[in-house]
Amino acid sequence: MSLCSLGIFPQCLIKAMSRLRHFLRTFFQQPTVRLGARKASTTPTSILAISMASYTTAVAKIPELGPSPDDASSKPHHVKKNGATVGFKNIHPSYGDGVGPWELIKHVVWPSWTGKLPSPDTTPPNVSVIKPDFLPSRTASAKLRATWLGHACYYVEFPSGLRVLFDPVFEDRCSPFTFLGPKRYTPKPCDLADIPFVDAVLISHSHYDHLSHESVLTIQKHNPKAHFFVGMGLESWFQKAGLKNVTELDWWEDAEITLNVEKGTADEPETITAQVSCLPCQHTSARTPFDKDETLWASWGVKSGAKSVWFGGDTGYRAVPYVPPSVDDYGPEFASLPVCPQFKQIGEFRGPFDLGLIPIGAYYPRVAFSPMHANPFDSVEIFKDTKCQRAMGIHWGTWALTMEEVLEPPKLLQLAMKRKGLPENGVFDVCDIGESKEF
Repeated sequence: MSLCSLGIFPQCLIKAMSRLRHFLRTFFQQPTVRLGARKASTTPTSILAISMASYTTAVAKIPELGPSPDDASSKPHHVKKNGATVGFKNIHPSYGDGVGPWELIKHVVWPSWTGKLPSPDTTPPNVSVIKPDFLPSRTASAKLRATWLGHACYYVEFPSGLRVLFDPVFEDRCSPFTFLGPKRYTPKPCDLADIPFVDAVLISHSHYDHLSHESVLTIQKHNPKAHFFVGMGLESWFQKAGLKNVTELDWWEDAEITLNVEKGTADEPETITAQVSCLPCQHTSARTPFDKDETLWASWGVKSGAKSVWFGGDTGYRAVPYVPPSVDDYGPEFASLPVCPQFKQIGEFRGPFDLGLIPIGAYYPRVAFSPMHANPFDSVEIFKDTKCQRAMGIHWGTWALTMEEVLEPPKLLQLAMKRKGLPENGVFDVCDIGESKEF
């Protein structure tokens, strides 16, 4: 009697595959921390922060949904199995059929191999990088202040005293590996330890260019009271990494964060409050080959004092079919393509916002990336839909994730603004990495 007839071989194979799957999930989920991540030295800026007021942080989820669409409470973006949520999905026609391996091979991999789709030239000089000049105290400015730290990472200083960090990834590669994957073509403008105050860290989704194991550990080391806000399903990842100050939210859910002074100085606020809102976008998630769309992708709204910010994170706006490079996919023949309605809902129910941080890069070829990555023409539509008064472009200038030229996104952004009859400068802009703007 053979092993196969006894069913022993298939069972052994299944067990082996299960163990391999578990190993790979664990490996990709918790990449090896590079030396220095837990042993970062205290910088003069960090010492300055320690010498300032000390605050306790309290976070409370608001039990009832705030202003939101009629279907928000039914959670149509949840994938259910036996009544339990096991994943998430894009629910609108604007996502199309998504992007599968065949589309990537056909429109990206094969044309790249054959030389028909050249990689972008990342040779310096390209995007300017300057050393950030952070405010020395929480009350140093009466304006909203935003500093671009590369790719999708922004550090926002609210005049209320709140300090928020969005999608921090400070590693050389946005990858589970230190030796493989997209590598920075612009250096980071500073170290995480150089940022004087971090009260809240907002993560848009689990992709490696937006969520870094090493970076979140470094933030926790230098800002042990910092609170992390994530989409549904990601809290367990943080807990496994040893971070306990985490709140996960679903779309249209809100939380209140309150900072109360423990030890302060005369010019520091006694109490700082803010509302953090998890809002929709059109994207995907994964950290391993096995967890696609198991955690939620999101945009974020933050309101503190009299100022508000909307962070787009990483999002598409409409799925575009294949068109030759010379054809404008915003031409009349494409006017009927469905657009994502969630951004108008954000503007209607949660806007207006003083500042939008809106992605403008990683979009070419459009047939492969448009469902989940906006190009600058999409970005201007998102800017209008969300009712942002001003905006800064993010998600460009750091890693060559797709095939457009490095400096194309800001050029197309100006063209897109001009087409809409909007000022080319002073409304929706870009800046140097490390540069701060006030609003």
